[in-house]
Amino acid sequence: MLATALVVGVGAAVPLGVARPAWAAATAPGPARLTLPVPTGPHPVGTVPLHLMDASRPDPVAGPGHYRELMASVWYPVRDTGGYPRGPWMPDGAMRAFLTYTGFPIDPALVPLTAGHVGAPVHRTGHRLPVVVYSHGAGSHRADHTVMVQELASHGYVVVTVDHTYDAITEFPDGRVLTPDSYNVSLYPKDYAADIRFLLDCVEELAAGRNPDTDGKQLPAGLLGALDPQRIGMLGWSKGGTATALTMLADQRVSAGLSLDGPMQPTITADLDRPFMMMTAVFTRAAMPDVAEFWTHLRGWRLNIQADGALHFSYGDNEVLIPQAAKLLGMTEQQVQDMIGTLDPARAVRIQQAYPLAFFDLHLRHRREHLLDGPSVAFPEVKFIP
Repeated sequence: MLATALVVGVGAAVPLGVARPAWAAATAPGPARLTLPVPTGPHPVGTVPLHLMDASRPDPVAGPGHYRELMASVWYPVRDTGGYPRGPWMPDGAMRAFLTYTGFPIDPALVPLTAGHVGAPVHRTGHRLPVVVYSHGAGSHRADHTVMVQELASHGYVVVTVDHTYDAITEFPDGRVLTPDSYNVSLYPKDYAADIRFLLDCVEELAAGRNPDTDGKQLPAGLLGALDPQRIGMLGWSKGGTATALTMLADQRVSAGLSLDGPMQPTITADLDRPFMMMTAVFTRAAMPDVAEFWTHLRGWRLNIQADGALHFSYGDNEVLIPQAAKLLGMTEQQVQDMIGTLDPARAVRIQQAYPLAFFDLHLRHRREHLLDGPSVAFPEVKFIP
């Protein structure tokens, strides 16, 4: 998250702005739009937002007669991009709220464009596509790991991301924009996991050829029936990493899980027998007893890697967006490193693209990837924690 908050513990957000030196607004003439790296896969990428309603869960915040309401996005490989515009990293209303919430004085018009072509037709080859669902961190949003998400989509995955309403910056089709401080609501990893289990229901609806969008939104050609409900993985960052573990413990539909520096709080003591990988940075087994305890309960395939110089925000879009924002705002190199660590941003991007793909290829496609066998000369920064 291009943000001024550090997610700690089970998800309390502690503003760093109170201790952050003030910086001036951009002074360079005509600053360029921020950019994201191009995915490396053989397929162009498509995306479509979904407005979802979980009729099984009343929403006490919204009042009587209202149910849990979520915004999600589906990312997928595309067969034709002609005439389909690339989507922005965040919708305009959400982006404006995001900049206000995080305190970055950047022109909202500089929001980066993604590789996703909105509404483009799905690339179908006669086989259903493996699925990955994504859960963000506390006070974040579903665009926070677009680099990873569009990378997976470019390699033939369908990735479904979701905003955890009341703990996310999210914009609904009717123009409502909510931020984590809109209401005094606390969400915990178990609440995230409940959202994801509903999202898995929506994946099954799409796989069965039914449209789960509450407004009946027209979906891209080829999307209905394209998803493989028998091959589902999950990834999550921070609180979303903990939610990944909780979702897998509660729901057999997720075959493999990847945690991006999840704190695993509250303590998880149940055994998990399916593949699980941890990309740690701050919430390490050495520093966090809860993470160490969780590791002992992984009874199936397991792996823990860590990139030298990585901080909590290092595995995400912040690695490419914060350095670009820093140039516009006159931030010092030290300020940038305080946010994203000393890991080189270009190397961080390659790590984000390579390791999650190798993990899901191995466990959802059964494609052996030697990258996960041990330290690689191609990635000397990445350490395997035994």
